[in-house]
Amino acid sequence: MPSAPGGPRLLLRRLREIMAEPVGAQDRLDKIVILIAANMVAEVCSLYVMRGDGVLELFATEGLNREAVHLTTMRAGEGLVGLIAATAESLALSDAQSHPAFSYKPETGEEIYHAFLGVPLLRAGNTLGVLVVQNRTYRVYAEEELEALQTTAMVLAEMLASGELQALAPIETGTAFRRPLQQRGTALADGVGLGHVVLHEPRVVLKNLIAENVEVELERLEEAIGDVRASIDELIERGDVAHHGEHRDVLETFRMFAHDQGWLRRMREAVTSGLTAEAAVERVQSDNRARMLRQTDPYLRDRLHDLDDLANRLLHRLVGRDMVASKASLPENAILVARSMGPAALLDYDRSRLRGLVLEEGGPTSHIAIVARALGIPAVSEVANATSIMEQGDAIIVDGGTGDVQIRPSAEVEAAYAEKARLRARRQEQYLKLRDVPAVTKDGKPINLQLNAGLLVDLPHLEDTGATGIGLFRTELQFMISERMPTASEQQVLYAAVVEAAGDRPVTFRTLDIGGDKILPYMQAVEEENPALGWRAIRIGLDRPGLLRMQIRALLKAAAGRHLKIMFPMVATCDEFVRAKVLVEREKAYLSRHGYPLPADLKLGAMLEVPSLLFQLTEICAVADFLSIGSNDLMQFLFAIDRENRRVAERFDPLSAPMLRALKRVVDKAASSDCELTVCGEIGGRPLEAMALIGLGFRSLSMAPTSIGPVKAMLLALDADLVGTLIREKLTLDGGGNSLRPTLSAFAKAHGIPV
Repeated sequence: MPSAPGGPRLLLRRLREIMAEPVGAQDRLDKIVILIAANMVAEVCSLYVMRGDGVLELFATEGLNREAVHLTTMRAGEGLVGLIAATAESLALSDAQSHPAFSYKPETGEEIYHAFLGVPLLRAGNTLGVLVVQNRTYRVYAEEELEALQTTAMVLAEMLASGELQALAPIETGTAFRRPLQQRGTALADGVGLGHVVLHEPRVVLKNLIAENVEVELERLEEAIGDVRASIDELIERGDVAHHGEHRDVLETFRMFAHDQGWLRRMREAVTSGLTAEAAVERVQSDNRARMLRQTDPYLRDRLHDLDDLANRLLHRLVGRDMVASKASLPENAILVARSMGPAALLDYDRSRLRGLVLEEGGPTSHIAIVARALGIPAVSEVANATSIMEQGDAIIVDGGTGDVQIRPSAEVEAAYAEKARLRARRQEQYLKLRDVPAVTKDGKPINLQLNAGLLVDLPHLEDTGATGIGLFRTELQFMISERMPTASEQQVLYAAVVEAAGDRPVTFRTLDIGGDKILPYMQAVEEENPALGWRAIRIGLDRPGLLRMQIRALLKAAAGRHLKIMFPMVATCDEFVRAKVLVEREKAYLSRHGYPLPADLKLGAMLEVPSLLFQLTEICAVADFLSIGSNDLMQFLFAIDRENRRVAERFDPLSAPMLRALKRVVDKAASSDCELTVCGEIGGRPLEAMALIGLGFRSLSMAPTSIGPVKAMLLALDADLVGTLIREKLTLDGGGNSLRPTLSAFAKAHGIPV
């Protein structure tokens, strides 16, 4: 059996020499395929490159008809080469023509060759091309030859990624690595952002692929593995893994993979074949990624993230780089791309340079989404493999309204979105002109439009939008972006700044709403089967009264001599509200005894999020000064849907008859009890949903700053009584759970109401 005369190490050394030669891209490819054929004692070596249109094109060959170069093409899945591209798996055959996938290309002259060995060119798990060797004899390729070809394929993949071969591809398609992509995710924050990719955890760009000294590279790999293992052990043993945003089970999985002998063996073998330690890590992980991306088992696909994280830790350790991008070097027009992020990480970046945010994980009600909306940054989440299909500096467009992400867009697409951004800017200017226009419907119903806030960066929006106050200030955001528990004085400083910025406008502070998916980085996480239904919000406050009392005391001090509204979240029974009210009275008495001035006026309210409160409306209205509907959680609990679960989150509509009936029940009871009522959930900020709320009788809505203009434009054109009559009729006639959305959309269109 023929064998490679120089082995993989000699092949890589010669390959490095060719890569350094000052020659054109085609000449370099021609020399490479000649080298591979000679080294592997093969009569044919061919390189097929995936174009941007998904077609494989013959870019270079030694042994086949040279005139077929750049003329022979095939689709992914077509023929043996297409099969390798589609499966991202190597293929070795002693008689290629007997394989059912064999496809004959007469212009190549390959009919005389039988033995076939092909490997995919992989980068980050994506197939960029296929490298093939062939022989006339019916031979079986050795494992060493497969290893050599796979290693060479990795070097060629990096060559493709560098863009050197772009000029050889058709102008209209380019190569697959640089081809335009469109991805659809979940819209988090409205707006259109055009810019360039900044990876929050930038991938290591490998500059040194071929080892000078294999023994040294093996030592480097072993040291890096040891360091990563030690860092994971330290995190677990310290017992405060939440400080790093990683739960114990994730770290235990990391530790398991870090000790996986199969994974470690493949990396060692890659180094032995002649790669540097970092190139070996990248190659093995790219192979893993290619296989796992093609798995249908969701558990196996989820494990891909674990392996990616571990490989990234190793790569950054090997090249001595930080895992997170430098905030100081953020370019202009930056679009941040990350697997997931906390609000603190986003706030670390220079807002003036951020134009958008793309995440692989995170729902519309996550805190990162809330912060993105507060900052006015277009954001999209649940974009599959975003961090792998994008490169640092790639042109990108984020549409936070539709959830579309355009990666490396064509000039035509970029021009269309630039025009969309200009139109949106003009529309925002029109909304700005409405700032001082009273929010009154066509039939004379005044509507109170307030802001949802939670950070100091939100406060200028009061003046910008003409909002009448802050209907929801999320106090937990201060806790979530801090590395330690904010002291009473730090809380007081924040609350005083909010009250001062609001002036005569009211501010409703919601007490600490933590637990469930809102875990503070410095608090021990509580393992619960159903966190959303567990120990959270007011339940924590009542069980840990010291925490709640400290916050109430800070609020009372901050609002001395002013109006103050405090709202308790997740109230399920009147008794919970009464107990919280007693705590407030005790703090008032304490401050009075010690000579502290109290607020001139204090109102206490409850968030209506738990359906059980719908059946205690008479009682809660008797003891609370106001109610505020948290539509996000109310919707979730009413229909038993996890709002972060894409399979069910869109199944039920907030404009469905059951939801509207529940809201109508609250409106009627609050009105008869003279209890102040507002909506602070997401539906208040969407024009069509806000129109329905006004029709139901709501006269106070709180929303994100960017929603004030569109909602005000809607209500200025609305006859509240007319839409109210329509809704009542439909709710009376509809005995099922149908949505009123089509009916309300048609009403808005017929009456010229912008929604």
